[in-house]
Amino acid sequence: MSVLTQAQPVSQSERILVLDSLRGIAILGILLMNIPLFSLPGPVAYDPTLNHETGINYYLWYAVTWLFDGTQRAFFSMLFGAGIILFVSRQEKRLTGLEPADYFFRRQLWLIAFSIIDVYILLWSGDILFEYACFGMLAFTFRKLSPKALLITAGICLLFILARENRDFYQQKAVIQRGEAIAAIDTTKTKLTVLEKKALTEMNGFKARTTRKAKLERVTEANARAQGDYATVYDYRTEFFLRSMLNFMYVQPWDVLIYFFLGMAFFKTGVITGTAPIRLYTAMVLIGLPIGLYLSYIRVQHNIDYKFDSFAYTKNVQFMCYQLDRICRSLGLLGVVMLLFRSGWFKGIFTVLKPVGQMAFTNYLGQSLICGLIFNGYAFGLYGKLQRYETYIVVAAVWVFQIIVSNMWMRSFAYGPAEWVWRSLTYWKAQPFVKTQTVAE
Repeated sequence: MSVLTQAQPVSQSERILVLDSLRGIAILGILLMNIPLFSLPGPVAYDPTLNHETGINYYLWYAVTWLFDGTQRAFFSMLFGAGIILFVSRQEKRLTGLEPADYFFRRQLWLIAFSIIDVYILLWSGDILFEYACFGMLAFTFRKLSPKALLITAGICLLFILARENRDFYQQKAVIQRGEAIAAIDTTKTKLTVLEKKALTEMNGFKARTTRKAKLERVTEANARAQGDYATVYDYRTEFFLRSMLNFMYVQPWDVLIYFFLGMAFFKTGVITGTAPIRLYTAMVLIGLPIGLYLSYIRVQHNIDYKFDSFAYTKNVQFMCYQLDRICRSLGLLGVVMLLFRSGWFKGIFTVLKPVGQMAFTNYLGQSLICGLIFNGYAFGLYGKLQRYETYIVVAAVWVFQIIVSNMWMRSFAYGPAEWVWRSLTYWKAQPFVKTQTVAE
């Protein structure tokens, strides 16, 4: 039997209901978090005071930021980590030598190609596929570790990212402290050195960038660029992607790796497949959610207290804990989902969401396409024109559309369109597309 005959993607019979349902929840939840970047100028997306938002708009900003900020990406990253174990272990049961690694790395390299399409054709500036492709190849080397070792590795990554975000934070505080000390010097008596002038300029530049006037100027620029023609939007969106990609790849790689390692450990222990003890999920909820929501409340309240002024926030806040509150909230919410699944009362909901998760890749790219057409200037051009609550109506509409289409599609086809292309390229062989009885079983 040839290697190509032996190596096959995961069949429908091998899929785990809760994994696919979790992917469905994560992919729909990701749009909830991404919609501000799709639809609103950057400063407005994260500062509701710029549009004088009150009522439902303000409460939506508060609730989404406090409860869900970063959690859906964490879910999706954990599922991707679990998928590494699922994919490689299956190949290792059928193949020998370097063949399993060959298929895995080919799979990851094709994911980079899809990322290029998402960023440079669909013009989604918040694409995560490139990071997943690269860091997935790094995580591959850790696949044999025990669950305990993977959890320790995730903990080390958490320490790294906490150290990094606070190092950067205290460097900014130092800029303010040096600048204010120099500003207090009586220049009629003491002439500033070149380095002192540079430090003062650096502080004043930081302060100027955080003013309401400066943020409104960036809003005006963002509106003009995102509402332009395809070439203008291309420049705007790809520039944003490159800036954020460099930050994730070289400054905060731990942001992704933490959850890859957690997902790998949770897959091996049954946490993410719904087979862990109920008491563990209960502990995740009772410990993770209160801690995460409390820390998140402090973070959000600090922003409100300092009127979303980064200069004042940096000067007065003592510690950055976003990554800590994010991981606690993510684990707590995962525990909630798993308890709902284990209760058996919500089986219908999980069943409806399963096809959405089976088509997660297609739905992710579909969100880029749909929202690009709705908001970018080369199509309907609604960027910056909707109130915050109206953007969430768009989210709800896309959810309904993708749930309906996914359920209809998976009745007749073995894979979503993007999944089929990805698998066929991975195995250098066209995979079954139309769902026959054999494939369905």
